[in-house]
Amino acid sequence: MSEVKVLVKDNGPFLVTGTVTITDAAGNTFNLNGKETFALCRCGASAKRPFCDGAHKTCGFESAERAV
Repeated sequence: MSEVKVLVKDNGPFLVTGTVTITDAAGNTFNLNGKETFALCRCGASAKRPFCDGAHKTCGFESAERAV
């Protein structure tokens, strides 16, 4: 099994690297087109949710969590 990493980008998306499956609440699987690196929206402004389309850059989203 490959390692999966999630990077919390300052003022941006979750950057996911690794082989994963993403499903919605109804159990339907999102097509990742074979990508092993992709970004998930945190700002809520993306037109491609749950994926990031860069909307965080213009919607005023700010978040810079740090692990403790």
